[in-house]
Amino acid sequence: MSLFKARDWWSTVLGEKEEFDQGCLCLADVDNSGSGQDKIIVGSFMGYLRIFNPHPVKTGDGALAEDLLLEVHLRDPILQVEVGKFVSGTEMLHLAVLHSRKLCVYSVSGRDLICIQSMDGMLMVFEQESYAFGRFLPGSLLPGPLAYSSRTDSFITVSSCRQVESYKYQVLAFATDADKRQETEQQKLGSGKRLVVDWALNIGEQALDICIVSFNQSASSVFVLGERNFFCLKDNGQIRFMKKLDCSPSCFLPYCSVSEGTINTLIGNHKNMLHVYQDVTLKWATQLPHIPVAVRVGCFQDLKGVIVTLSDDGRLQCSYLGTDPSLFQAPKVESRELNYDELDVELKELQRIIKVVKSQGIWPMPEKEDDLKVYAMVSSNFDPVSQATDVEIGTDVVPSITVQVTLQNRIVLPKVKLSIYVQPPLVLTCDQFTFEFLAPEMISTVSFSVYLKRSYTPSDLEGNAVVSYSKPTGTPRVVQCKFRLPLKLICLPGQPSKTANHKLTIDTNQSPVSLPSLFPGFANQSDDDQINVMGFRFLGGSRVTLLASKTSQRYRIQSEQFEDLWLITNELILRLQKYFEKQGIKDFASSFSGSIPLQEYFELIDHHFELRINGEKLEELLSERAVQFRAIQRRLLTRFKDKTPAPLQHLDVLLDGTYKQVIALADAVEENQGNLFQAFTKLKSATHLMILLIGLWQKLSADQIAILEAAFLPLQEDMQELGWEETVDAAISHLLKTCLSKSSKEQALNLNSQLNIPKDTSRLKKHITLLCDRLAKGGRLCLSNDAAAPQTMVMPGGCTPIPESDLEERSVEQDSTELFTNHRHLIAETPVPEVSALQGVSE
Repeated sequence: MSLFKARDWWSTVLGEKEEFDQGCLCLADVDNSGSGQDKIIVGSFMGYLRIFNPHPVKTGDGALAEDLLLEVHLRDPILQVEVGKFVSGTEMLHLAVLHSRKLCVYSVSGRDLICIQSMDGMLMVFEQESYAFGRFLPGSLLPGPLAYSSRTDSFITVSSCRQVESYKYQVLAFATDADKRQETEQQKLGSGKRLVVDWALNIGEQALDICIVSFNQSASSVFVLGERNFFCLKDNGQIRFMKKLDCSPSCFLPYCSVSEGTINTLIGNHKNMLHVYQDVTLKWATQLPHIPVAVRVGCFQDLKGVIVTLSDDGRLQCSYLGTDPSLFQAPKVESRELNYDELDVELKELQRIIKVVKSQGIWPMPEKEDDLKVYAMVSSNFDPVSQATDVEIGTDVVPSITVQVTLQNRIVLPKVKLSIYVQPPLVLTCDQFTFEFLAPEMISTVSFSVYLKRSYTPSDLEGNAVVSYSKPTGTPRVVQCKFRLPLKLICLPGQPSKTANHKLTIDTNQSPVSLPSLFPGFANQSDDDQINVMGFRFLGGSRVTLLASKTSQRYRIQSEQFEDLWLITNELILRLQKYFEKQGIKDFASSFSGSIPLQEYFELIDHHFELRINGEKLEELLSERAVQFRAIQRRLLTRFKDKTPAPLQHLDVLLDGTYKQVIALADAVEENQGNLFQAFTKLKSATHLMILLIGLWQKLSADQIAILEAAFLPLQEDMQELGWEETVDAAISHLLKTCLSKSSKEQALNLNSQLNIPKDTSRLKKHITLLCDRLAKGGRLCLSNDAAAPQTMVMPGGCTPIPESDLEERSVEQDSTELFTNHRHLIAETPVPEVSALQGVSE
């Protein structure tokens, strides 16, 4: 940063939504007025050519109408403008305008030649109105900056090999003609001389611009502006000096020499700064209101050294360096005598207040109103016309629902960004919103639609709206607001099923509630007598059945897929809580007395881990085939370049076969990634269900459930480098060796600091089983290491816990092995209530 700013002498904004680049700015006495006053010539990619004769304006005023000498639309994009003697028969200056496919010279005469570099690396030379010749530069892939040195009669450019190259004009003129492109090594001496480089210098980076200058007090130099460095070269390619830049440059201009052997250079960068260097020494730094892409120095209205800058969005400014004199004079302060006795009394009073506040241990915090408030509202009805596109759910009609987010700000806030997140496979019609400027007390509202894209259920129906902004002081802030999507967005009424592979029973302390009153949108009108059974069908095909007991305070959820139980179970508990709150009943509670379904949960873990292993194998095999494919390509290229090519020896057949294998493996990797993403979503649903059941089983508090969620759901996205299994295993191991440890010996054990993909899931499953066993014995989840464990409790299902004395000297791995067997025995022997006891479905 700099305390000095470039002083605004004249400025204007060109057009609307026009784009500019380095070649779009030129300063010269283009109208040949002879007054020595430069004019500003600007061309845009939209085809507009403008010529300005700037005059100084007062602060706050814009450019005057008479400053614009010419504005014409040439229709074709303008790539570069230059002023010179380009037309024979006159010494007057004229304007050359380069378009994408043509060059136009307007009212200009002279003896200068024009050289144009095309996108394929060809140099085309024009002698006034006539085309002279064209040459291809050897090894050219993309065009680089190009400049002409009159001292050495050479063209200097930066090639795709990141090296500065110089070509003599005489060599270009007598080299092979470029009627059709030929490689350098194929050029024949019979049709012209071979095009060879005069000198080359490797700078190790791409170049943004090249400028060749020769001032009276300094030798001719070649200046090259790179991506990170600034180079000054001699005519023969030797480095005179170089300067490493602190930030990414955008443009530069060597403009004068004020002392013997030195050159002053202007360098603009992407931090809105303009630096003045004398060789490698920074002499001045000034701040600009925009990022310059082109900079020139001119003379306007007898004011020399005016800096003209142009931004990529059309901000054109004339400025000068220095400061404006301040005419403000501070008023004299009236002197008065100080009363030290009163100051001493005031100081003692303040010290007394500080002492009282310290003793209370609470510092008063001023209540501040939020700078920004966010509200989210989900529509009660589906969209009249569904916004779902590119869905993959078979024949089901996929609905969409609108969510409205409202922002209310108290102060001025620039550049506010709103991001919306939902759980896949739910998708949004738009997930990013940007507010360029929010005025005080302004209310802004955006709307978007949500729908299900693929044929499996999301792990949660909760969405999150996150707003990020910066306060006027520069402090970044984040505000978020959560919203819940309705179950009907992903689920339809379905036919109840009497049998299912997976069943759960939830106990409550209140009388059972009619299911149609809990789920009014899913009631089947044709079965009014079946008020205690209800069927759900998720979009895509999977079904879930919900039963309410007539005689007991129980509800049963059953499905063919274990992970599908989660959303209906969670929705049931939430709707029961809401129902009894409306009834004025505040002591409603639910519980789970069955066995924790670890075996079903472990099957999903094994399936997810198997897909991760398959992904690693496929990627490794794909890498091997890619290496083989490139090796065959190199051999074939060597054969084709040979002047006396040898037989291919079936390399073409091997190349074709390897290519097909690469394509097949790439498709397999992509398919496995899709399956892995779906498996991870199902695993998250099952994990949510396990946390819910454990919380109901042991009546955990909200803080303890939050610790379980942090341990079991640490990742929002599953990656090959850092996966769910190793992350969860490390988190559970930490809990077992801290708050759930039996002795200080376990707490002293060090955890592995590196998270690598395990060989199998046996260790993780043992630790999950041990965690459930420790909680069954009264273990308490907390963030403190020295939490005392309560007394031993009897686990449900009649399983007797192992005495602590037998486990005291064992490690976590040995302990979990025996407990894993014991817990599986628990699952096998725990009685499950019969469906007939619920009287929900007639046998």
